[in-house]
Amino acid sequence: MREWKRSFQQAAGSFRGLHARIDKVLDVSIAREVERLESNLLVLATIASAGPFIGLFGTVFGIMNSFQSIAASKNTSLAVVAPGIAEALLATAIGLFAAIPALIAYNKLQGDVAKAQARLESFADEFSSILSRQIDHHLSVEKVS
Repeated sequence: MREWKRSFQQAAGSFRGLHARIDKVLDVSIAREVERLESNLLVLATIASAGPFIGLFGTVFGIMNSFQSIAASKNTSLAVVAPGIAEALLATAIGLFAAIPALIAYNKLQGDVAKAQARLESFADEFSSILSRQIDHHLSVEKVS
């Protein structure tokens, strides 16, 4: 709307490129809005992708502790192995517990952003069509006068 108002404030010749200028302003506005909406999704994407690896690291660490316990005690009984295995499984569960909801939320919000972007682009196209008709009408009225 600012671009439209500026064109009225300037000479009549500024209507010649108005449609292209407003299309650019709409594109930039949509890009900024989508960027703003997606800016917070990076945290969810990071948690969703890093969570399983952190869980895997904990699993490896827990199993290494189990092997160290076996080596230190020279005994392979369940009492020696179980604490390390439990630690490994807990780390895996925590990694998945963080990653799965983060991935679900990320996918949902990414879909919402895509829908919002489509609505904004649809509005911009419709607005551009209306604007084009208005400019054509204004220019044809100028030629008649």
